[in-house]
Amino acid sequence: MKKFECLYEGTAQQGNPTLLNEIYTELYITESESGEISNEHEVRQIETQSRRAATEDTPIKCSDIFKPLPGQDKPIRTVLTKGVAGIGKTVSVQKFILDWAEEKENQDVQLIFPLPFREINLMKDETLSLSELLHVFFHESKEIEISSDKYKVLFIFDGLDECRLPLNFHQNEILRDQTKETSVDVLLTNLIVGNLLPSALIWITSRPAAADLVPSECVHRVTEVRGFNDPQKEEYFRKRISDQSLANTIISHLKLSRSLYIMCHIPVFCWISATVLEKMLSEAETGEIPKTLTQMYTHFLILQTNIKHEKDYEQNVTDEDMILKLGKLAFQQLVKGNVIFYEEDLRECGIDVTEASVYSGLCTQIFREEFGLYQKKVFCFVHLSIQEHLAALYVHLFYKNNSSQVFSREFSDLSMFLKYTLSDVHQRAVDEALESKNGHLDLFLRFLLGLSVESHQILLQGLRTLTRGNFHSNEKTIEYIKEKIRIIDSPEKSINLFHCLNELGDRSVVEEMQQFLKSGKLCEAKLSCSQWLHDCGITDGGCAALTSALKSNPSHLRELDLTDNKLGDLGVNRLSDGLKDPHCNLEILKLRHCGVTDEGCAALASALRSNPSPLRQLNLSINDLGDKGVTLLCAGLKHPHCQLEILKLSRCGVTDEGCAALTSALRSNPEHLRELSLFANNFSDSAVKMLRELKNEYKLETRM
Repeated sequence: MKKFECLYEGTAQQGNPTLLNEIYTELYITESESGEISNEHEVRQIETQSRRAATEDTPIKCSDIFKPLPGQDKPIRTVLTKGVAGIGKTVSVQKFILDWAEEKENQDVQLIFPLPFREINLMKDETLSLSELLHVFFHESKEIEISSDKYKVLFIFDGLDECRLPLNFHQNEILRDQTKETSVDVLLTNLIVGNLLPSALIWITSRPAAADLVPSECVHRVTEVRGFNDPQKEEYFRKRISDQSLANTIISHLKLSRSLYIMCHIPVFCWISATVLEKMLSEAETGEIPKTLTQMYTHFLILQTNIKHEKDYEQNVTDEDMILKLGKLAFQQLVKGNVIFYEEDLRECGIDVTEASVYSGLCTQIFREEFGLYQKKVFCFVHLSIQEHLAALYVHLFYKNNSSQVFSREFSDLSMFLKYTLSDVHQRAVDEALESKNGHLDLFLRFLLGLSVESHQILLQGLRTLTRGNFHSNEKTIEYIKEKIRIIDSPEKSINLFHCLNELGDRSVVEEMQQFLKSGKLCEAKLSCSQWLHDCGITDGGCAALTSALKSNPSHLRELDLTDNKLGDLGVNRLSDGLKDPHCNLEILKLRHCGVTDEGCAALASALRSNPSPLRQLNLSINDLGDKGVTLLCAGLKHPHCQLEILKLSRCGVTDEGCAALTSALRSNPEHLRELSLFANNFSDSAVKMLRELKNEYKLETRM
């Protein structure tokens, strides 16, 4: 209780502690629609979540994650909770443990062992038994016989994304004896799988991109922490800032910038924004109030270095040394995909442990030094986005100062590097970001480009000796990005490039699109897929124009996402008419939460029977289809022309009758379908058993 009752917002050991129960707001946690793992950059995921209606998901209280939902009778042993950095996963763990310690919740559990991966990493080369491992972290466990059924035990593994163990689930030896000495990796994999202590509960938290390190068959429930919804954002600022007039001013300012307001889904970003804006709006500060991410983070960095000078720390630790060394660490580890660092990582960047302690004291709210249960030091930036900002600043400053090479594959030595312009560096960074499969350089790119704007150059001069050289025109970079937008076929990457243009202060492409949309010539246009975004207020009228495009000769469109638009059955009927056309080549159609009922299902079934049907994926989740709609849809699934491979019908009001229709359709035409999502429908045990038999018989991936 003593360890978990206080929360240090933004800092590890310094600052005044705040009682967690006084400020805790129940975060929005949902049971994930599936165990699917997202490799997108987390800012992309936040932007997607911001467009998702709260009513689409069933929230779960943190204290109830091991309790079955109504209609679920299968016991839950292992829970994987995913969520982007800073969204509140660790705070949720802290609240769970505190409620348990205060005897408020989960009193059927007798023992809880919290084992953060950042601390387990420190023992990755050790050979010991499970009992010995627990004794290292919890000395009191030596007298407890946890292998018996006398105790119900919960192990909490926080921060799977920080794990540096191989986690060889499929190669590691099977271990059932908790007294046998082996590697820590073997102990963890056997504990999670259930070979060791099969009655123990397991809770794992992770950022989304690392969640697939644990095989899906080992996980009984996947939950997701969504952070703050819009009312909770405002509640946070009104709690955080005592002057309510100032709090309202800050909220109004953030709402003016969509990119900033979206980021406020992350509690840590709310704290960063509050820190910066409270000072700038309450004092006679000069300069422009931050309107972009880069401006916000640069102001935050300057604020922290000013705090250092106010505290009069050692003069031999200069701003330049501190920021460049931290920036080098941030950049090198970002490229490697690491967010937790150890002493060897620091030494590679010229930072010794003594310096690290000083830096931690200077910039507690940027860089943290922590002592784990194992009493060894680990280091991290307060949030991934701070690491990305410092990494971008490092690259920008090294180029501006002609100090070093950064992109070594392009610039093999310093003399070659000096031949390139800043535009060349920017273009190389754009290419690197576009080549990244998971978008892990997207936010880094936005920061890098934003730092080159003239207003930022003036702002950076406040960091003493950091910035030298002349201002630079970004026209070549802007044109390069516009060209990439025209040719790339990834909507997410296109969106990030639009954000990059915004950071550079260029709105010409957005203005062109706005003028085009106002012209009423949508059906005549040849738009790239990056220009079709879901949740656009499209109704059945817009579907008529889309249908015309699908019938064009030939139609090049392969994927259409109309999620969260009010199409209704009339709109779906029109789209289905386009799907039947022999010139239509659409393969992926997403109609999630579009107001579709059984009438729309009948039209789609007719399209699936067309000769031939190109459609491979169909998402109808969160529509009121009911058994009648699913039965009508199955008439299309049975047809030999149907080529559908993935069908998603989560939260569609399907019961056993619809399940029977799906079973019949699969048995009559099982050749193509390989994935079926039926999450959150009301099936009986017998229906679930029937679907599992189909899954095994046809090697079908079924999610329920």
